Amino acid sequence: MSGEVLAVNISEKRGEKKHDIGEAYLTVGCGIEADAHHGTWHRQVSLLSLSSFEKMRNMGADVVYGDFAENIAVGGMDVVTLPIGTKLKLGEALVEVTQIGKECHNQGCAIKKQVGTCVMPLEGIFTRVLESGWVRSGDKVEIVSGE
Repeated sequence: MSGEVLAVNISEKRGEKKHDIGEAYLTVGCGIEADAHHGTWHRQVSLLSLSSFEKMRNMGADVVYGDFAENIAVGGMDVVTLPIGTKLKLGEALVEVTQIGKECHNQGCAIKKQVGTCVMPLEGIFTRVLESGWVRSGDKVEIVSGE
């Protein structure tokens, strides 16, 4: 199974929507330097699938890539189905799935308040960077181990 990078997003502060920058350098053990979640912890780079966006759009949410504060939007692959420990090649970088889902900030985001639910807490996944490299919109997303 493989997918494609649809967007590469960052934000300056945690708990904010992210904006598409087209490409980013993922640094081993830290994530995306310009992103608020950069650091030596287990949630360095977040991913969310196109199917999650479509699910929210079908519920009436007007959402674009970055609205769920995900770093990488992925098409052609449901990332939520990947078990913890799965290693993925994102463009030139290698990441490992460390967490599936998370708690919402402040009892729910604007999207949850608008449509009654949000996909990121259930369907977003988090990774740590094992090998540095560039990731760009249009790059392949490939499972290299763990499925």
